[in-house]
Amino acid sequence: MAHFDIQEHEDFYYNEQGYKVFTEKFHLKRGYCCKSGCKHCPYGYDKKTDTFIKTNKKNK
Repeated sequence: MAHFDIQEHEDFYYNEQGYKVFTEKFHLKRGYCCKSGCKHCPYGYDKKTDTFIKTNKKNK
């Protein structure tokens, strides 16, 4: 796995419960879907059905 610097507020933020939440920008920087059902997944992965849902989001 490639290592790169991540920055708070750009690549992640902390939610109300104190968990680190990765942004869409971070996921695109990483370059692949981890299939964890991430909140900001730009790849359209649906953890409930274990499938990718086609989205119209453009890479930013």
